[in-house]
Amino acid sequence: MTPDEYCQDKAIKSGSSFYYSFLFLPTESRRAITAIYAFCREVDDVVDECSDPSLARIKLSWWRNEIGNLYQNKPEHPVGKALAEHIASLNLQQEHFLAIIDGMEMDLDQSRYLDWAGLKKYCWHAASAVGLLSVQVFGFKNQNTLQFAEKLGLALQMTNIIRDVGDDARRGRIYLPIEDLQAFDVKAADILNSNYNDNFQKLMAFQANRARQLYKEAFELLVDEDRRAQRPSIMMAAIYHALLNEIEDEKWNILDQRISLTPIRKLFIAWKIWVNGGKGFCQKMRNAPV
Repeated sequence: MTPDEYCQDKAIKSGSSFYYSFLFLPTESRRAITAIYAFCREVDDVVDECSDPSLARIKLSWWRNEIGNLYQNKPEHPVGKALAEHIASLNLQQEHFLAIIDGMEMDLDQSRYLDWAGLKKYCWHAASAVGLLSVQVFGFKNQNTLQFAEKLGLALQMTNIIRDVGDDARRGRIYLPIEDLQAFDVKAADILNSNYNDNFQKLMAFQANRARQLYKEAFELLVDEDRRAQRPSIMMAAIYHALLNEIEDEKWNILDQRISLTPIRKLFIAWKIWVNGGKGFCQKMRNAPV
């Protein structure tokens, strides 16, 4: 199996919505973004699959060294080897790969966040840093597009957090800020015991509104000259925004099930954005009431 094949296999097996936004890219861009995504999966799996935190730290330390090796042109892992040929040509920054690893380490250091400021920092490391790597692959001319990538990363990660509230709680993590839980009088036990009361629904509506505000702010930063280049980013946004709407339609029934879109629906959303350039969706996000 070649390094590219390894990354492709990793992306397909993940079943992630992100995969659908890669399908329409030219070959070289698709190879690069798939390698970046495979790296994210590798370090994320360290935390999710390692029951021993000390072992997880050792593995993340190994990945830090691998990124160092990558930028010295001597990677050892198939993902590192797949990334190697894109580092210089796409100006991929080492600090962003390391920031993603920092985000994974945050999961080892804390399972709760006091406020939005703390959670926002985590979201930046877990998703915005990925966006800053991705935007280099997709291409841009206007510097505002970098801010678009960061803000969109926050929106996507908040959508993930909303979707995975029940699953994360069973893993011992509640990302929703403590100050928000207190404001809506929702206790950790309510989440763990799948207590769907009015307060929980109001709490989740508040979190969804925060995510929608982030989508709106992101698309206000995306200028028309970069819109077509950023179609993969728009696809991700459209798929995740549809997921957020689906969760709301299901009345936030997320504590004992994982709501998702069907593969065919994700593919249709991605195809539609690719064909029309995402203009309508961008305008919809900019004009969205929050």
